[in-house]
Amino acid sequence: MTEIVLGVGASHSTLMNTHWEETFHKDRAERFRDALATARDELAKVRPDTVVLVGSNHFRGFWLDLIPAFTLGVGECVASGESGTPKGPQPVDVPLAQHLADSLVEGGRFDAAFSARLQIDHGQSHAIQYLLDGLDVEIVPLVVNVFAHPLPTLERCEQLGRAIREAVLAFPGERRVAVVGSGGLSHRLPWPDWRDPHGEDEEFMVGAWLNGRENWQDYDARRREIIRAAEAALTPEFDDEFLTLLERGEAHKLTAYTTEELEQAAGNGAQELRTWLLMAAALDHAPARRLAYEPMPEWLTGMGVAVLDPKSENNADTGTAAGPRA
Repeated sequence: MTEIVLGVGASHSTLMNTHWEETFHKDRAERFRDALATARDELAKVRPDTVVLVGSNHFRGFWLDLIPAFTLGVGECVASGESGTPKGPQPVDVPLAQHLADSLVEGGRFDAAFSARLQIDHGQSHAIQYLLDGLDVEIVPLVVNVFAHPLPTLERCEQLGRAIREAVLAFPGERRVAVVGSGGLSHRLPWPDWRDPHGEDEEFMVGAWLNGRENWQDYDARRREIIRAAEAALTPEFDDEFLTLLERGEAHKLTAYTTEELEQAAGNGAQELRTWLLMAAALDHAPARRLAYEPMPEWLTGMGVAVLDPKSENNADTGTAAGPRA
């Protein structure tokens, strides 16, 4: 019997690795880091064999020469290792991954892309670094396009989460499966719409996204300079509303937003909430327990952590928050 034992949603930021000492709100940063450790301990308690790891792409694993909406890793998986995140081969649960790919297509619901040699970046490896640290688990990586328009709709992401739930539960082997959504919350990156760049920096970024497949490292220094020069644009009120929906088991209400409306409400980086939404749907929208919310302007992002326990009916009320909600 295969079962889904836990869901985790967690923000990521490589600035947590590279600029910890320069962080001004160190108390907030420590609460967020501690919440990641708590979520990691929650994962350890439920003893998963496999983690379906849903994350975004930051143009180090995919480039504009080919951007699928959804891509499952079904064979080799290599982390790019930028900014102090894990680098190199990652263990993949190939039988479960291939079962998911087959089930999604044969069920007639999703023609998801697949890769037998997938490269991931910190959109997933940040979660590997902090949430899976020391755990003896394999992963099934799922990359969602959240930055190269046109994006899959929020409704489509929610539907995929439900389809993955059905496919996981129908797996004929014995698995304890957790699902992690990595990304968000509100933030605005200095990234252009690739279809209409303006100015040198935006043209450079689009060139890096188009031409970086063989030499993405050559573009990285200037990319990070552009990002570090950006002003923070956080929306704590939106973040609190989303986390409250998650606590109520109502994250599916996020599907009321169009892509443009979500960006207007919480910035282009909030498009990463597709990963949380997909994870929540795979957990059948079990009520979440919020572990932390910390607005981190130094990291350009509203940083949150939440856990969804499908066996806890009242888990939204039983946890202790690791920090203020706004």
